[in-house]
Parts: sequence; structure tokens; C-alpha cells
Amino acid sequence: MKKFYCLLTFSLLSSCLFAQLQSPETFLGYKLGERFTPHYRVIDYFEHVAAQTSNLSLTPYGETNEHRPLLTAFITAPENFDKLEAIRTANLARTGLAEGTSGYDDLAIVWLSYNVHGNEAVSTEAAMEVAYRLADKNNPQTQTWLKNTVVVIDPCINPDGRERYVQWYQQKVAQPSNPDPDAWEHHEPWPGGRMNHYFFDLNRDWAWATQRESQQRLVLYNRWLPHIHVDFHEQGVNSPYYFAPAAEPYHKLITDWQRQFQNTIGKNNARYFDEKGWMYFTRERFDLLYPSYGDTYPVYNGAIGMTFEQGGSGRAGLAVMTTAEDTLTLTDRIAHHVTTSLSTIEVTAQNAGKVVSEFARFFQQAVRNPAGNYKGFVIKQGNNPDKIKALKTLLDMHQIRYGQSKGSRSLSGFNYRNGQTGKFSLEAGDLVLSAYQPKSVLLQVLFEPEATLSDSITYDITAWSVPYAYDLTTYALTDRMDAGGAVQETTFTPAAVAEDAYAYVAPWKSLDDAKYLAQLLKQKVKVRYALHKFSIEGKSFEGGSLIITRANNEDLAAFDQIVVNTANAMQQTLTPVRTGFASEGYDIGSGEVAYIEPPKVLVVAGEGTSPYGVGEIWHFFEQQINYPVTLVNTDDLESINLYDYNTLVLPDGQYKKLLDELPLPGWIRQGGKVIALENALSVFEGKEAYALDKYGSKAAREAAERKEETLQERNRLEPYAGRERRDISGYISGSIFKLRLDNTHPLALGFPDYYYTLKIGSDRYAYLDEGWNVGTIQSREALVSGFAGAEVLEALPESLVFGVENKGRGELVYMVDNPLFRAFWYNGKLLFANALFLVGQE
Repeated sequence: MKKFYCLLTFSLLSSCLFAQLQSPETFLGYKLGERFTPHYRVIDYFEHVAAQTSNLSLTPYGETNEHRPLLTAFITAPENFDKLEAIRTANLARTGLAEGTSGYDDLAIVWLSYNVHGNEAVSTEAAMEVAYRLADKNNPQTQTWLKNTVVVIDPCINPDGRERYVQWYQQKVAQPSNPDPDAWEHHEPWPGGRMNHYFFDLNRDWAWATQRESQQRLVLYNRWLPHIHVDFHEQGVNSPYYFAPAAEPYHKLITDWQRQFQNTIGKNNARYFDEKGWMYFTRERFDLLYPSYGDTYPVYNGAIGMTFEQGGSGRAGLAVMTTAEDTLTLTDRIAHHVTTSLSTIEVTAQNAGKVVSEFARFFQQAVRNPAGNYKGFVIKQGNNPDKIKALKTLLDMHQIRYGQSKGSRSLSGFNYRNGQTGKFSLEAGDLVLSAYQPKSVLLQVLFEPEATLSDSITYDITAWSVPYAYDLTTYALTDRMDAGGAVQETTFTPAAVAEDAYAYVAPWKSLDDAKYLAQLLKQKVKVRYALHKFSIEGKSFEGGSLIITRANNEDLAAFDQIVVNTANAMQQTLTPVRTGFASEGYDIGSGEVAYIEPPKVLVVAGEGTSPYGVGEIWHFFEQQINYPVTLVNTDDLESINLYDYNTLVLPDGQYKKLLDELPLPGWIRQGGKVIALENALSVFEGKEAYALDKYGSKAAREAAERKEETLQERNRLEPYAGRERRDISGYISGSIFKLRLDNTHPLALGFPDYYYTLKIGSDRYAYLDEGWNVGTIQSREALVSGFAGAEVLEALPESLVFGVENKGRGELVYMVDNPLFRAFWYNGKLLFANALFLVGQE
């Protein structure tokens, strides 16, 4: 009996001990920094902390493409915890985005986002330690801070990328880990763990929200709108720690307070780093301009948004030797991120009242007297309805308000199409976005024709204006414009089955039209398209229109139902015609109405290709048009029978030697189609078999070489200190150019005679001597928005951007610029669809 009571006592003590909050080390069974923690164990630990902490809760907000959970932890002092919903709604009332009364004016919301880049894996390890320190009731320091803060922790924004890195590293790490930077544990294979499942950089997707992780996160983020947001990253192995304040350029709409408090946080971080003797730097490299980052998006939503960067990234592993002959360990890196996390919470808690009041003032200013150049934007109702629908989806995601004009009058505004300010007619039904609204700053940043650059050296693209990305007829107003009335959504009228129809005709103007075509082809429906305008039965149709004839589809027992039901399910306009005889243009049976052979698509992926370029194409097929695609690794190219496919897509990359092994010339001549993007054009450049050349003639080449020699000679005597400024004269940092477009060619059907391209490289190609120069830059005035160096602007006129070369029965589609860049350049998606479905069918 005595033994029984002893065992019972021991069991009860063990249960009590187990029920207590455990440190990450105790829970995981190893010290943080000894290994990388798998994502599922990270989730386990946060669930443990939530179970043992009465004032910490977990909020799941979605899952990744690979079905890993996404969640945040909310923690504050016990007296605040039961009021979390009231705190949230009061904060939204403070912004004007929700009804109610603001309150809790001395309670700041701090949101900490970890591991947006998967192979910058240290920050998730740090997130566990930060959660423990905040949850530990025996830590008087953190408990004091929580009286004035609600802390939100997202332990891993990108679980899929992180697991790609962690699982690879666990397989390659030596025992013990090898700090020699040449060891294979310091060299990730393609594609690396940085990106998500589709190889998208989630840190550049906040504004565009093309990825499911971003879409799900933004719903929760905009339900709270924190006052402070920190995005935790890693950079090169040999870089010291970086924290705020940020580098120039700052966007001009960033407030003095947002600048000032970054500096306050930076100084508090520096205090701790100085005590430890840790190296750091500020005000370099990482600017606050491009709106789709994890620091800028929060800034444009009223927060103090910051990036913190620890040296290391995927190269560092558990330990790596730096060029300074120091060993940088995972333990060191965790300590640095934990320190800045807690330091940020501390200094925010100390200034909570001021942080909240300035946040409120940001939104008050937005509603009462917006600071930007433009006070409203008008988007004409005559724009393509699919584009308007896509735009509304984006605006709704960000809670940007819009209305509809109920009357007509004359106004003056900046015309995005011609770059001039002048009179235009506001008409009933036009979409109106007033700058006098809570999300004014974000609206203006996304819509401004051109961002003002205080410094031309930037970390990312310098142009992104939404009206150009969607090609919408838009006017920007300098006078106040109220939003008008509620938007009357267009009622979709479903098409009816017309069993006496000779054919059905569908438009070809947008990505949604390409989605419809893709679904028809998947269901074995044979489709044609018109190369020219035509009229039948008093109805006019544009070139590019899809024509689905009853003829040749007799084998489909449910032909009408497939065509009509698919259109109705996708809300696509469908017009039945009862004759093939055209009153204007070509008859449906003409050779000028081309049959669309379903593409059998092969995309090159793997070593040598750009993961981003591959991912943009992969995502386009699977998530945007839902059409089958086969990705093949570059290592397997030699074993592929190219003749099993009729379309080869070559993404950006440096792998032209690999393609020399393929029977490309013969395959193309027998009807194959190549779509080459960005640096993949180097496969064909300057080769005798192809027309593509950077110069176009021997004389042009020699002139370019002479110019290069002159520049090199001049630079020899230039001071070292000006090297970076000199380099950008030959650089484009993401700028918008207006192309001349031959919209009679299948590559440009559905477009006007121009196209706004986002140019992210300075490569120049001469006009094709043999082929079709479909999209071209004809003068330096083609630059619409963004920075482009003087040397680039001088070289780009009379150059090719999009072209098609015919070879036998096949084609090469050259795309110097990538129309699928980051999946946000909406108008480019139809251009790529033209290359995929229409080119080569005529």
C-alpha cells in the first residue's frame, strides 16, 4: 500500500508537471538551434502553449497548396484577453472601416510575421521562443508589456517552402554539421525553399494576392489592421543584422510619424545589439516603395511596417564559416530574431498611446484630407466587364471602397491612355473611387500613374499602376470626387440551348474568355476562331472571337449542353447564329476562320531555369485557366519524345546548351510551336537557323561594340564612389512601356493597337527580318512610368518585344518581356493565351 501511494503521488506530480507550460527545449526534446523543427512540430508546440495559457489563443486562417495549416497566435494580458473581439472592432471603428466607437486607446496591436521565405527558416524557430517568453507567467518583463499590447504571431507564412528546405537539409547535414561553405549542406538544389508551392515569392504578393496563402492571410490581416508589423527575413551569410529605419526611397505618402517611429524601434534594437556586441546596419538596401511587400503593404495601411533581416538564409544551415572567419550558428541567428521581436514589443508597449493615436490620425487624414496628388479615379463603364470584375475582386480584398456614378457631367482628369490632362465625360454607370476613404493611401499608391522616386536605386520594380496592368480606360482627378451610389451589379443572362444553331460565338477579350476555351478543349469540343471582324444575322463580332460549330462536333452527344452549360457556369457571353453566311467579313467556313488544335504543352523546368518563371507558367495553367500541362526536368530532356507534344514553353533561365540536344529545328518545321520568354530567347539569338538577333545587322553590332568600348574607356577614370549610380544608367528596375501592337496578328487578337508592357530587363532585340514584329518599342517616348536608365532609353527604340517567326509548319513566339510576371499583370494573361491557343493555327 505504501508503494501504491508513492506511485500515485509520483504520477500526480508528473501530471501536474506535464500540464505546465513547457519551453520549446523541453517540449521538443532539443535546444532550439540544434536542428530545424518540422512544421508539424511547430504547430504542435503552439497548440501546447495555447492549451497551457489562458490568455493565448490560436486562430487558423487557411491552408497551403500542400494542405499544411496556416495559423496565428494572439496573446495579451489576462485583463485584455476576454475583450479581444471588442478590441478588434474598436480598432476597425478607429479606421472608419467599421461602425462603432473606438476605444482601448492605450492598447497597441503588434503583428509579427515569420518565415515568408521558406529557406529563411530561422525565424520560425525564433517564433516558438518568442511565444514562450510572452506566455511565461514568470517573466515579469513580458507580462508588463502585454498590458499595453496585443501580440499576433504568424509562426510560418510559407510552410510549403519551409518544409522543402528543412526536409532537404535534414538529409544532407553532416554529423556534426560542417561549417565549410563548400559542403553540400550549404548548397540547395533547384528550386530551393524560398518560394511557395508554385514558386511564387510571397513577400512580393501582399498587394496582388495571387497566391492562396496571401488571399487567406489578408482576410485576417484586414480584420485586425495592426499598428506595428514586422516581417522577419534572412539575407546573405556575410551580412550583419539589418533592422529599421529603412533605406530611401520612401514613398511620399509615408507619414512623418511612420518614419520617426521606425527610428525609435531601430534605436531600441540597437541598444540590445550594442550590449551584446552584435553587428547590424540600418538605412541601406531595403526601401519602402513597392507596395506588395510585407513592410510596405502594412505601411500603406497605417502601420509601422518593417523588414528585419538576419544574415544566413538557406546557405547557413546549422553553422557556416563567414568570410570574416567567424562561425555563424543557427543558435546565434535565433537569438538575434528573438531579441528584435521582444525589443519591438517593448518599445511599442512603452509608446502604446502615441502609436494608437497616430494610427487613428492616419485614417482621419485619409478620410478628411487625403495627402496624395489625386482625389479620385474614374474607371469608364465601357471597359471590358471581365477586367472590371477582376479589378473589383482586388479592391474588395483590400477593402478599398468604390461606387457608381448616377449622372453625367463634364470633368477634367489625367487620362492614363494618352498621358495628358483634359476634359472627359463622366457617365452614369462609371466606376468611381474617391480618395476620401479609409484606404485612401493604398488606393493612391496602387493607382497613381507614376510613383515619385526620391532615389532611383531601388530594391524592386518602380512601376505597377493598376490601370495599366489591367488596361482600363481611367481618369485621375485632382478635385474631390464623391464615390457616388452603390454599384449595380450587371445581371448575367444565361444563354439558352439553340438546337437549330449553326454555331455558337463567344468573345475573346480577357482571361475569362481563355478559361472558357480551355474548358471546352478539355471536354473535346472542337473550336475555331476568327482572324478578322465579321457580321452574321445583324450581329458584329471582333477578330479573335471563338466559333464553336455544330459541324465537326457531331460525335458529342451533348454538344449544345456542354457548350451552353459551361458558358453559363463561367458567366460567359454566348451568341448562337443560325447560318455560317457572313453579311460582312469572312464566312465561318472560310480559311480565315482557323481551327484550334488543342495544345499539348511541355514546359521545361529544373536546373538552369528560373523557378519564378517556371512557377508563373505552372500557376497560369493549373490555377488560372485549369488546362493540362506537363513540366519536365532539364535533366530528363534528352529522354523526352518531343513529338508527343505540339507546344514547348521555355521559361526564363540560362539553359540553352541543354536544348542543343533536342531536335528543335525539325520538330518546329513539322508543326511544333515554341513560346520562349525572357532569357530563354538566348537559345535562338544570333543563330543562323533563326531570325532573332540583338542587333539586326553587322553594322549595328559593330556600332554597339564601339559604344561599349567608349563607355568602358570613360568609366576607367570615374571615381569608385559613383559606381552604383553609373551602373543604373544601363538598368531598368521594372518600368511600364507603351508598345505599338499589330492587332491583326493572332498574337495580339483581342487587343487595341497598343499594349502596356512591364519591362523588367534591359535586353534589346532588333526587329525580325523574317517574321512578324507584333509588339515593338518605336521611340524613347514609349516609357510611361517607372525608372529606366539613360543608356537603356537610348538603346530601346526600334526594338522587338513580342514577335513570331514562322519555320515550315511551326512557329517561334518570342516574348522579351514576361506577360505572366508575378501573375498580377492582368492584361498580359490574354497575350500569353494568344501565344498558346491562337498562334500557329491560321
